[in-house]
Parts: sequence; structure tokens; C-alpha cells
Amino acid sequence: MKRQYLVRIDKDVDSDWGASVPDLPGCVATGKTIDVALRRIESAIELHLRGLREDGIRVPPPRQRAVRPHRTPKQVRFYATVEVAA
Repeated sequence: MKRQYLVRIDKDVDSDWGASVPDLPGCVATGKTIDVALRRIESAIELHLRGLREDGIRVPPPRQRAVRPHRTPKQVRFYATVEVAA
């Protein structure tokens, strides 16, 4: 079974790219590029889900939501989806 989680991608002027998963609080990753951040968040999601299962905690299903990109001179924020084995 596969699940698609929404991933928030952020970048401040003085930082690397950051990725987080709104449906999985605490599941985060960073990377020098967007591609690296997305690859790392995919691994982080799989690890996070495995940890939840091992702890006997129900894996939260991905929620559907409407999102809007955000950009200022000092910050970029947009969303992507990542599909992982569930």
C-alpha cells in the first residue's frame, strides 16, 4: 500500500532547504537543494511511520488540503507530495 503525504518546503535566505510533513509532527529533513530535501524527507517519513508502528501508534492517514505558495524577499514556501510505502 502507498500513501501520499503533503510536504511543506521552506527556505530562508541564510539556510538550506527544509522539509516538514504537517500530518506527521516532528518529521523533518533538510538539504542543500530541493531534490536532496525531498529525498531525505521521503526517508524520514518511512522511518517515522515505522517508529509509530513499532510503538503501537496508529499511522495517521494523509489529509487532503488546499495550499498556496508563499514568497517574500527572505523566504520561499511551497508544497509537494511524497509517496511512500505504508
